[in-house]
Amino acid sequence: MSSFTHITNDIPKSTISADLAAGRKRLDSVWNGVVPGVVLVAMITAVAFSAHNVSGFALFSPMILAVVAGMIYSNVLGTPAHAKAGIAFSQKRLLRFAIVLLGFQLTLGQVVSIGASGVGIVAATLGATFLFTITLGRLIGVDAKLAQLIAAGTSICGASAIVATNIVTDARDEDVTYAVASITLFGTVAMLGFPLLAPLLGLDQHAFGLWAGASIHEVAQVIGAGFQNGTQSGEIATVAKLTRVAMLAPMVIALGLMARRGSRGDRSAARPPMPWFVAAFVAVVALNSLVTIPAEVKSAMALSTTIMLTMGLAAMGLQADISQLRSRGLRPLALAFCAFLFIGCFSLMLVKFV
Repeated sequence: MSSFTHITNDIPKSTISADLAAGRKRLDSVWNGVVPGVVLVAMITAVAFSAHNVSGFALFSPMILAVVAGMIYSNVLGTPAHAKAGIAFSQKRLLRFAIVLLGFQLTLGQVVSIGASGVGIVAATLGATFLFTITLGRLIGVDAKLAQLIAAGTSICGASAIVATNIVTDARDEDVTYAVASITLFGTVAMLGFPLLAPLLGLDQHAFGLWAGASIHEVAQVIGAGFQNGTQSGEIATVAKLTRVAMLAPMVIALGLMARRGSRGDRSAARPPMPWFVAAFVAVVALNSLVTIPAEVKSAMALSTTIMLTMGLAAMGLQADISQLRSRGLRPLALAFCAFLFIGCFSLMLVKFV
């Protein structure tokens, strides 16, 4: 004890005070940077839940109302600069964690429900959409790097795929922003419109869930559309979409090989990231299949998951800046629109006839 006291006495008090002050400054920086945005997202989430209880809006889930409210807020009032860190936190970390918790609502038996044909539909849709978008982009004169970003965002998993793909494409920041904005826009259109088309197209919950999971851009958008049409539909849509997300790594690896082939001077190999929430989601589903979880706990987790998903979608709406779509001209926007139509029609054809 005396030796410990002797050691601590040898440490200058000024050093300890400086370290404490630096630590407190870093904590305050994180707190002040994240909290304003999270509070804004929470307020929009509360508005969405309240609007869901209003007559005429009950048809739409709080998740869908949240993304619409976020888009209206950001494009009419503008998003405060000091809130951006918290919005990004809600859109990325909070949303991914919510998707992991969603695994407690699924079992391996339900995963098997989409079958080998479901996996085949997802893979075929992904490959065909990517090739279609790249080819059409070349024909109408869209920059190759921007076309790749739009192709990845449409065919795989929205903004996450765009960011991962940009590791090997190395496109300009404006191109990344444009691709994310256009994918968010058309993914939101799909999330809002596809559930309304289900009865007109004669799709049951299984078929609609597979269609939504194979065609809608973002994971959260798939969840919003899928559960809008029923619990079974939402579960199948989630599994189909995460199967699609799992194909991100091999797709980015393929793009990296193409980039290296096109540029022999740079021999550095890209290391595409595997989204951690996919592996965690699978682990949670496996746990839920092996262990019996009390109904009360599942109910509380389901509510928490819905709230966090709604917050993630509210943040996504706050990030959608319509003005950014005009900055790069109409051709890339037309490409994103055509890719959106192609993936919707191609996957629907496979779901209906395969």
